Amino acid sequence: MSNQVAFYTLGCKLNFSETSTIARQFQDEGFERVDFEQQADIYVINTCSVTENADKRFKTIVKKVLKTNPDAFVIAIGCYAQLKPKELASVDGVDLVLGATEKFKVTDYINNLSKNDFGEVHSCEIDEADFYVSSYSIGDRTRAFLKVQDGCDYKCTYCTIPLARGISRSDTLENVLNNAKEISEQDIKEIVLTGVNIGDYGKGEYGNKRHEHTFLDLVKALDDVKGIERLRISSIEPNLLKDETIDFVSQSQHFVPHFHIPLQSGSNTLLKKMRRRYMKELYIDRVERIKSTMPDACIGVDVIVGFPGETDELFLETYEFLNQLDISYLHVFTYSERDNTPAAEMDGVVSISVRKKRSKMLRGLSVKKRRAFYESQIGKTKTVLFEDQNKEGYIQGFTENYVKVKLPWNPYLVNTLQTVKLDFIDSDGLVRGELIESEVLETL
Repeated sequence: MSNQVAFYTLGCKLNFSETSTIARQFQDEGFERVDFEQQADIYVINTCSVTENADKRFKTIVKKVLKTNPDAFVIAIGCYAQLKPKELASVDGVDLVLGATEKFKVTDYINNLSKNDFGEVHSCEIDEADFYVSSYSIGDRTRAFLKVQDGCDYKCTYCTIPLARGISRSDTLENVLNNAKEISEQDIKEIVLTGVNIGDYGKGEYGNKRHEHTFLDLVKALDDVKGIERLRISSIEPNLLKDETIDFVSQSQHFVPHFHIPLQSGSNTLLKKMRRRYMKELYIDRVERIKSTMPDACIGVDVIVGFPGETDELFLETYEFLNQLDISYLHVFTYSERDNTPAAEMDGVVSISVRKKRSKMLRGLSVKKRRAFYESQIGKTKTVLFEDQNKEGYIQGFTENYVKVKLPWNPYLVNTLQTVKLDFIDSDGLVRGELIESEVLETL
């Protein structure tokens, strides 16, 4: 009988693409992949260090593993494993901790599966994380996350990602296109491009800083890959989202009108303290450019609340800025101090209770923004890619511009693109619609 391995991923889409790649390595070595809830010989936990919460969740997950199988071999990989390997190794039940470069060679480190008294650590100096490992995720049938870039050369004062993932480096265009073709052969309809700073694509393509290709070259080349119905850009810095890219997406065959653009603060004072590479005026300009070429485009925003020095006035400046802006939803992050970051040493610490209150206010604003965006789409006809779960008698999917739609459950719709007229917003906040001219209608 083959050994069984299970995986758990914390954090971002990039982590999901890497977990999926590492899982395929295990399968190539003869391991059988099972669900995380099932009993396995090895459990691999891919960690995140972006928020305090992810650290706490790691301990909870390890406890859960040991309850399922007290003899399981537990491996921690990912960002938190690179930043604080000794801390993770000291968690009761953890046997192996692998840093940024070692995680892709995980099967090399498994000599035997006997439990260790103490976690064994293999983690490089982050300067050594200067080579690129291709990754993409398959598993969710309707979409795949395709990693195109890793690491970051920015020095935002709150962020540990450069410490956890190293310098900015990219996959070669040839590799990305090959991976996209492999994904298309699996009958997956949508690819989401992912990385740490994907607008920086091209840098480090050949292991140095020479740019052979740009993000625009990447987007244009992917648009020609046969068999992929939809391409989505996950998150791109406002200063790296150029007019040419916006204009190309507006005319492209497969890229959808959906952008996720980190803002972090609507106050120039705080943007400077954060060492962001733009002022809010540039952000307004990017939103207006997108909306002028794609009026129905969905725009998501990352924002941090409670950064040191965020007074009530500066928070309200951010709130008002976002309230006025033609955006569709927010991802709100409550600031948490991270070791070895300049922000952790700054004056003007905001109390935890105030951080939570501000976070709640912005989450409320996000609900309002999403509702207004959905309302603006009612009556329009869009294309929906349906997912594979039966949720209380309904099937769900997203339009090209990221409106979540539900129809009565029909198995024939799974993993298909259908033309749907958006009718009204249901009591749960999702949009109800009706199918238009579909072969599926004949089966109903």
